[in-house]
Amino acid sequence: MINTDAYRISEYLHSLEGDADTFLAELRSYAAEHEVPIIRIETESFIRTLLKLIRPRHILEIGAAIGYSSVVMAKASDADILTIENYDKRIPIAEANIARSGYSDRIRLVADDAGKVLNTLKAEGRVFDMIFLDAAKGQYPVWLPDIKALMHEGSVLLADNVLQEGTVTESRFTIPRRERTTHERMRDFLYTIKHDEQLESSVLNIGDGVSLSVRLQ
Repeated sequence: MINTDAYRISEYLHSLEGDADTFLAELRSYAAEHEVPIIRIETESFIRTLLKLIRPRHILEIGAAIGYSSVVMAKASDADILTIENYDKRIPIAEANIARSGYSDRIRLVADDAGKVLNTLKAEGRVFDMIFLDAAKGQYPVWLPDIKALMHEGSVLLADNVLQEGTVTESRFTIPRRERTTHERMRDFLYTIKHDEQLESSVLNIGDGVSLSVRLQ
């Protein structure tokens, strides 16, 4: 069921943005038509603001989808962006969109399993100024240790869809059985980042919920 208040607010915020960027408007229309999950307009605005504030040089994105958020981040910063996608049907679409965006010199797509790529990056000693986590929600707590290994002091981790349309606050017994694992793991992720002494974290009611964590040490 659609939360009409949230939908109305989202539409209002979208109207404030306008369609000044026709390429991104085109990608957003494609995503809506083909039911591809991309960042919500209020989350996009928050990301652009955050990037202007922290001015990262190296960004890791986990979950490229069709390349929309990578292009948003490239437009809002001067960072080099490494983005990971493992869904075969979306990889060529993301590659084409990145090529068309004019930012292919700063966006590199790795088509592979995120867990495997994170392990490789960790073995290489890579670190990133910002990591944007927007992939399989049930994997958030699984990937978190490797993600932390890719963060230096002051690095930022932004995770999307952490409120799961508000269901994250509900008892597991009210959640459909097929969704309970994701529900439990998202709760584990939020608990962990809020109690990890190496992270300072906040959960924000933006879009479908985002968590923002800064590595302290």
